[in-house]
Amino acid sequence: MAEPSYIPLAIYIHWPFCKAKCPYCDFNSHVSNAIDHGAWLAAYLKEIDYVAAQLKDRRVTSIFFGGGTPSLMEPVTVAGIIDHIQKRWQISNDIEITLEANPTSIEAQKFQDFKKAGINRVSIGVQSLRDDDLKFLGREHSAAEAIKAVTLANTIFDRVSFDLIYARPEQTIEAWKEELNEALRYATGHLSLYQLTIEPGTPFYAQHARGDFRIPESDQGGEFYEVTQDILTAANMPAYEISNHAKIGQESQHNMAYWQYGDYAGIGPGAHGRITLKRSHTGKPEAAQSKQEYRKFGTRTHRAPDIYLQKIAQQGHAYHPYEEISESEQFIEQMMMGLRLKQGVSLNDFDITQLDQKKLQNLIKERLLEQTETHLRPTLSGMQRLNGVLTYLL
Repeated sequence: MAEPSYIPLAIYIHWPFCKAKCPYCDFNSHVSNAIDHGAWLAAYLKEIDYVAAQLKDRRVTSIFFGGGTPSLMEPVTVAGIIDHIQKRWQISNDIEITLEANPTSIEAQKFQDFKKAGINRVSIGVQSLRDDDLKFLGREHSAAEAIKAVTLANTIFDRVSFDLIYARPEQTIEAWKEELNEALRYATGHLSLYQLTIEPGTPFYAQHARGDFRIPESDQGGEFYEVTQDILTAANMPAYEISNHAKIGQESQHNMAYWQYGDYAGIGPGAHGRITLKRSHTGKPEAAQSKQEYRKFGTRTHRAPDIYLQKIAQQGHAYHPYEEISESEQFIEQMMMGLRLKQGVSLNDFDITQLDQKKLQNLIKERLLEQTETHLRPTLSGMQRLNGVLTYLL
């Protein structure tokens, strides 16, 4: 008998707590001195059950613990979640299970315990290797602590990534080159490199508006980006996505599910998801049985941790009503995500005639996009200017 065909599914688990709120962060994170880890584990398990009942025909390819600061979780909580997912779904033989960590919330024993729980990849929020800039960014660790954490992780996990933020106030190109080359001494396979952006609603937004600090202008920001590409490409760790660099085979499977517009379930306060279901005669979404019955739904849960727990206790989940995504909306989302990738979007996955052909040809002529026999993809200049490219094209 042939094996049944299972739809790939990525699972995101949101842990909403941090030791402190960074001034640049606009994620759904909260500072709390009293966390009932047992209650949170029970809540996650109930919501996993709720999702699993709708998505039975799936094979889980990745699990990602994000936040917040998931390394503040107790390893037994992480183990309980992973074990429950394994009981509810088919699991890929090469499943990737990532946990985000901060250098201030890890030590050797805790890393070992996370590995025993099932974590096989960690992503560490280093952000800078310069103490003055770490202080500016509101980080509670030093550069020495960050290096120690990455070095330790490299001895325990097969796959390690860490983040850095560049184009910081008063940072020069030469200083960034030096810092990036230093980071490469500790990077084993993956780096996430983000340009500092000022997000509305954050403390940095008000401070920047007051003129408390300045960040590089767009032209200089572009120079930072180009230098980053040159150095990482020479180090055999080229960009496979706008902000993510990896050696071949070290790309984040979980994030690729987002960028390739696959299905992912979001569990935990404020988590978003994209899942494929069918609509029954009652109008309620059910697991899809055939390709013709597929509908894409957007999901999101209540953001506030206390309300999230209340909803779980009352109804077994904390989801807002699912929102069906129209075909035109799916097309736009697919383009917005897929064109973040260096490989771009496969022409087999969408009808290129849906794009404005005059605009498309203009972008190709300006060498911001290129069309091959198999893909539509951004050039290096296009990746650098992707927001403008997408706004114009879509």
